Amino acid sequence: MDPITLLSAVLLGIVEGATEFVPVSSTGHLILLVDLLGFRGPPGRVFEVVIQLGAILAVCWLYRGKLIGTLIGLPTEPEARRFTLAVLLAFLPAAVAGALLHGFIKAVLFSPYVVSVALVTGGVAILLIERMPLRPRVREVDAIGPGRALAVGCCQLLALIPGVSRSGATILGGLACGLDRRTATEFSFFLAIPTMFGATAYDLFRNRDAISADGALVIAIGFGAAFLTALLVVRVVVGFVARHGFAPFAWYRIALGSGMLLLLSFR
Repeated sequence: MDPITLLSAVLLGIVEGATEFVPVSSTGHLILLVDLLGFRGPPGRVFEVVIQLGAILAVCWLYRGKLIGTLIGLPTEPEARRFTLAVLLAFLPAAVAGALLHGFIKAVLFSPYVVSVALVTGGVAILLIERMPLRPRVREVDAIGPGRALAVGCCQLLALIPGVSRSGATILGGLACGLDRRTATEFSFFLAIPTMFGATAYDLFRNRDAISADGALVIAIGFGAAFLTALLVVRVVVGFVARHGFAPFAWYRIALGSGMLLLLSFR
């Protein structure tokens, strides 16, 4: 196995873990970095999808108390059932659309140009929403009702475009639906669990015959790097967002997307 490929897998995993839970598009960063590095992982872009599960498992570990408590409380506690229903309803739109549009998305939208434009557009959208006079009415994830959950799930559909950001779409959708910043951010974390488990299982199944032993090793390395990085990042993200909002991420998106468009114009 080429050492450069292994080092690239580590770097990509670190970038994934650092960006999965902030509204800057981890998938977009991976597509841009893969292009810049000339990285050649397993076919079908399966590497970029599967290593995201490493970051999601970090959330499962950090919020294990909440997840276990919800599972135990399902038979008897209304809050546990309301929370579970909210996550499932929010997951449903992207699950259906992702399965139907999977081939088109991978073949057409996994492009540095698409990502760069989406980064800039999403950054402008964040700035606009941040300046709206929103009045939060929901301050706990257990209080999110079915209607709001489904609305947030519909917002997540935008994240099928690489560069939009799954967390960005769900967080901003949550803000627009009356969730406060911390609740919207945490609900985005929980919504990522079924979303990325589903996407990973689907991609691995479709590419099961094309992944070699070397390809599996590259995926495992990126997966581990994403998991460890996300463990360090998730708690910091919640605290940062509560204090500073999302505008810093918006300006970062605009700067990165504009810079990439300039770079791509010279290729």
